[in-house]
Amino acid sequence: MGTSPIRQCADLGCSIWYDNLHRTILNGDLLAMIDRDGLRGMTSNPSIFEKSIGHSTDYDDQIARLDKSLDDVAAFEALAIRDIQGACDQFLPVFAQTKGADGFVSLEVSPRLARDGKGTVIEARRLYAAVNRPNVMIKVPGSPECIPAIETLIGEGININTTLLFAVSAYLDTANAYIAGLEHFKAAGGDLSKVAGVASFFLSRIDTAVDKLVDEKHADGKLKGKAAVANAKVAYSEYEKLIASPRWKALAGARPQRLLWASTGTKNPAYPKLMYVETLIGKDTVNTVPTETYNELRDHGEGHVKLSITDDLAGAKASLAALEAAGISLKAVTDQLLADGVAAFGKSFDTLLPAVAAKRKALAKHSEGAHS
Repeated sequence: MGTSPIRQCADLGCSIWYDNLHRTILNGDLLAMIDRDGLRGMTSNPSIFEKSIGHSTDYDDQIARLDKSLDDVAAFEALAIRDIQGACDQFLPVFAQTKGADGFVSLEVSPRLARDGKGTVIEARRLYAAVNRPNVMIKVPGSPECIPAIETLIGEGININTTLLFAVSAYLDTANAYIAGLEHFKAAGGDLSKVAGVASFFLSRIDTAVDKLVDEKHADGKLKGKAAVANAKVAYSEYEKLIASPRWKALAGARPQRLLWASTGTKNPAYPKLMYVETLIGKDTVNTVPTETYNELRDHGEGHVKLSITDDLAGAKASLAALEAAGISLKAVTDQLLADGVAAFGKSFDTLLPAVAAKRKALAKHSEGAHS
């Protein structure tokens, strides 16, 4: 049996993470995915927690034991933190083997704080301390309001996964905040090898939005399905410039803020399932994949794994220029996607909390019935 495609990606510098953290996988397949496939990390989000807490019995025992005085936010946090700690523990051998370069698990601050930088700093510190694992990453949105928070938190040695990045300019803002944070951490005597970060650049949502505009403007159909990968390649070319800069070289021993490709399940069934994986494999990258994409890569990825991130940068830039020439503003698209993403993450949190409340109520009622 040959090396798994997931390990092959890692050998080329692209770590595969799994975007589906829930109690069932912690108690089941996760260790096998790490040991057998070479999985290197994991991300979580409120919509996955909502499904697993609200629509399974996996959390019932812990929910039944929760302090009844906790509000629903605190109750959810207790459940989520236990999951994050469990996943971090299972990834600790990866973290150790890669000397702290990989094996991370992400937990996000409340989406309600996406436009509140100061609130985000307070919440991120609290969650980082509560999880209390060296391989936890706190997810902070890459909104303009939270860019200073990234600098502050990295400066304190807290690992940060910057999320909801769509525009190359937004990526550069967070990359510069990351470097500034490392400079603060170094000045304070911190060990630069002990802090890590990723910049989560979203893909499929860009193509979905752009493809719709191509249809509306009756533009050339060949422009469809090109924007997201082209945008990502341009972002990576900016990353390469950053790590070649004297400013970065002055931070000897620091870990680069890797570009992480997110939203990598293809939403258009006409597109190849591995479209957002095979086109963006390269050094210092991460791809966090949903279940369907993970299974496709693991089972059918043979022959799809090769260095590709730097292929045809000129073609990528030409694709983006062709969109602008067709009257499609990528800036307008990415601005809207950030606004929509902040709203959607907030909505998923607002759906999650009633699910937790309903489950707590149902279990309390069952317990009362059992004791009456």
